[in-house]
Amino acid sequence: MRPPSKPRLLALLGGIALVSAIPAIGQDAPKSILPPGFGEPDAPPKADDEPPQSRPTDLLPDVKLRPPGTGSSPSQSASNGATDPAKPGEDGEAKEGELQPVAVLQDLPASARRSTTQVGILSADDGDLGGESFGAAPGKYLSHLMRNMQAPIASRWSSILLRRALLSKSNTPDDISGADWVAERAWLLVRMGEADAARMLVQSVDSDQYTPKLYEVAMQASLASADPAGLCPLVEGARKTSGEAAWPYARAICSALSGESAQAGAQIDAARKRGAAIDGLLAEKVDGAGGNSRRSVVIEWEDADQLTAWRYGMATATGLEIPDQLMTTVGSHVRAWRARAPLLPVEKRVADAEVAAALGVFSSAALVDHYGAWADATEPSEASGKAFTLLRSAYAGADDAARVAAMRGLWSANGLDSRATYARQILTARAAARITPSDAFEEDLPDLIASMFAAGLDVQAARWAKLTDAGGDEAASQAWGLIAVGAPGKAVDWNAGDIRSYQSVEGAALRGPMLFAGMAGLGRMSVDDVSSMAESLEIPVGRQTPWTRALERAVARREQGTVALLCAVGLQNPDWKTIPPVQLYHIVSALRRVGLAGEARMIAAEALSRT
Repeated sequence: MRPPSKPRLLALLGGIALVSAIPAIGQDAPKSILPPGFGEPDAPPKADDEPPQSRPTDLLPDVKLRPPGTGSSPSQSASNGATDPAKPGEDGEAKEGELQPVAVLQDLPASARRSTTQVGILSADDGDLGGESFGAAPGKYLSHLMRNMQAPIASRWSSILLRRALLSKSNTPDDISGADWVAERAWLLVRMGEADAARMLVQSVDSDQYTPKLYEVAMQASLASADPAGLCPLVEGARKTSGEAAWPYARAICSALSGESAQAGAQIDAARKRGAAIDGLLAEKVDGAGGNSRRSVVIEWEDADQLTAWRYGMATATGLEIPDQLMTTVGSHVRAWRARAPLLPVEKRVADAEVAAALGVFSSAALVDHYGAWADATEPSEASGKAFTLLRSAYAGADDAARVAAMRGLWSANGLDSRATYARQILTARAAARITPSDAFEEDLPDLIASMFAAGLDVQAARWAKLTDAGGDEAASQAWGLIAVGAPGKAVDWNAGDIRSYQSVEGAALRGPMLFAGMAGLGRMSVDDVSSMAESLEIPVGRQTPWTRALERAVARREQGTVALLCAVGLQNPDWKTIPPVQLYHIVSALRRVGLAGEARMIAAEALSRT
């Protein structure tokens, strides 16, 4: 489920400034209607791999991540989640003189120290892509792509795959330090909403190996996961390298947590001279949470016009609810951070958990568990009308009709936007998989099948194939398209005529081109059919851009991690409706050819269900 010559490396570096842009516009005239690599078979599996059509799963490492053994618990500086914590210059690169590790005292024996030549926290059972997942791609090139990624991205399944790539035990490229390589990966994870994963990744580096960039990212990860205590092992080292106003506050908090209340108070007063008043009050509130406060602290949110990482982390660590108007000043990734904040009431985090699921941060099982915790925290007398009662009926209703009716109620609840509706489909995935296929649910076919695919239940979804019809009514046709791209093997018959019939059904104006892109990318169409249909749909599958060329190079070297990253580059938009079908084609094709056919199918099915 993968080392180029020197000229190839130079070519990669030369394309840095171009490849990071969203590849919607190609500059080159097409030399052929079909792109390089069309018709190539899937990458052959290794002897111990699953077959090419392996089972996708959304049981993400969110419940399987394990603390990375020995070492300190780092974290770092306060800045808005939209800024680069490395404080780069105009070219996006930190200055060379700032990249040296800062030594701090260590109690670890030499035998317990960890190398940064290969850093990651996944095991093979968790989906680790391996040390060569980024191959020989230059570290500065990969870092540029990561740092300029507009996260979160459109696709839940692409985000899941990118998370695996970033957390895998990948080799550190030759042209970047191990600590900076970890910093870039962790910073992207933070912006994807993966706060806990980012924190655990930075913790896998011994603190005497930290660079200024990793100090800054470590603070971001601790703030995003509302873990001020995680800053304490890093404070002394960070103070020697960073002028960030948050570090003096962090030092004061750590003094308070150590029981040195008088010293903490003096340090907070000194730090206040450098920062906004509310930031000092929040630090003092954390101090007071440990029983060391000198006086009652009242937070006046009216004094803040922007929610920074520091303000989010300190407020959430003390269970302080952040006003809705401040939450609107940040991206949806912050909602995913808040979904896991244990000090906030579970019922206050239901919508956040749904956002986290739609982004790929929560698995289907994790979202069901959140609903269960919500039900447990609710008094029986107040349970009527709550969404968790519908979920209970979806799983334990008297019969299939009652269960499907409950699911329908969840999917069509008032006030849901498209992302929330998709989150509800993720929520009901395993309930949908328990329904016996029947034409009694003909109108619900697309939602039932999309729900199963949302959690990777492709075999269960394929059981409904006999009820679908490429040229039938809108529901039967939409269901056929989902199974045609999402099911393993040929669960439904397909040919060029079927695809054209699908495109002619009412409601398929956006989905029709996406179906073609998915089927062509999966190699489920002949060369002639792809050529003629691409021309009729005006989808330039043969046009080459800097992005497609970079993707082809990564495919040729079988670099699954680089391919996963470049696929995410092609999905830099929160709305699937803005993703051109040609980009879906290249993404699906690349993933299939490097042995990630299961993920390719799920992304294609997601594109159909969300457009």
